[in-house]
Amino acid sequence: MSNDQPVKSKDDTSGNNKTQIGQGGELHQLADGEHALLTTNQGLPLADNQNSLKSNPSGPVLLEDFILREKITHFDHERIPERIVHARGTGVHGYFELTHSLQQYTTAKILTEVGEQTPLFTRISTVAGGSGSVDTPRDVRGFATKFYTKEGNWDLVGNNVPVFFIQDAIKFPDLVHAIKMEPDRGFPQSATAHDTFWDFISLTPESMHMVMWIMSDRTIPRSLRMVEGFGVHSFRLINENGDSTFVKFHWRPKLGLQSMVWDEAVKTAGADQDFMRRDMFEAIETGNFPEWDLAVQLFTAAEADQFPFDHLDATKLIPEELVPLQVIGRMVLDRWPNNFFAETEQVALPIT
Repeated sequence: MSNDQPVKSKDDTSGNNKTQIGQGGELHQLADGEHALLTTNQGLPLADNQNSLKSNPSGPVLLEDFILREKITHFDHERIPERIVHARGTGVHGYFELTHSLQQYTTAKILTEVGEQTPLFTRISTVAGGSGSVDTPRDVRGFATKFYTKEGNWDLVGNNVPVFFIQDAIKFPDLVHAIKMEPDRGFPQSATAHDTFWDFISLTPESMHMVMWIMSDRTIPRSLRMVEGFGVHSFRLINENGDSTFVKFHWRPKLGLQSMVWDEAVKTAGADQDFMRRDMFEAIETGNFPEWDLAVQLFTAAEADQFPFDHLDATKLIPEELVPLQVIGRMVLDRWPNNFFAETEQVALPIT
């Protein structure tokens, strides 16, 4: 539509909209004044994105129609390749509040400034299934938190069990190939316990500790608000004097750890495949905000040397009787994403 001459306007027969008549006699719908102006991605006002530009009323579509090209290009990029693992995830905004300073162990302000509330985003996910799988399989749940701290973003990534399958990351692709669906039949879609998985486990004895956790009720939780989270690995804190202390992180739900029995999980999956996500959404919407305590296990290198195991081995945990937990803060999830795709699906977190 040329800008050389003004276009004519007239009321739509519905009385709700106005239309513009272009120089070629084409109609362009306009929203009434109560609605924001429709624009291209670059902010250019446009009256119509419902009709392609053609050489004549029944003629071919013209490539010069940049509005059409932009709309189709945007559509073609609305989906990104899903995560290889942890594709089925539920994310919520919230905050972390420190209640006990670790100033003697670290200079990170998020762990030294008591009472400070740090915004965060937490994503809880299932491991094996694709993004369209159900919420309730017997499977490990990923537990990932991104803290938006004054000193930059900090990702604390782990699972809802304290150990992992393997000791060396070079085996990770083999593990994931084993837990995914059978290559010849495309199922089971969202659970790890099948022939290829058991073949892998039989050849990888170090995985047996993780298998015992998977086969427990931990992997069929009643709600995402009732799962524990673990950093799994040992991390290192450095204080202002350069002294080092090892730390393991634990999330403890205020609602307690609760699970389903298998029959409940099967019936729930049949009735509502989005059960976990819906439960979290409704809790947030009604102001019943989920909350977790953040606890740590702190120990020195000298103490670690006395352990009867290697604490850097992810297939091992440190018994709480050996190194007690200390609660240092709390996390509250209180805001659902405005855009699930842009936030929950595209949040950049290692693995989960």
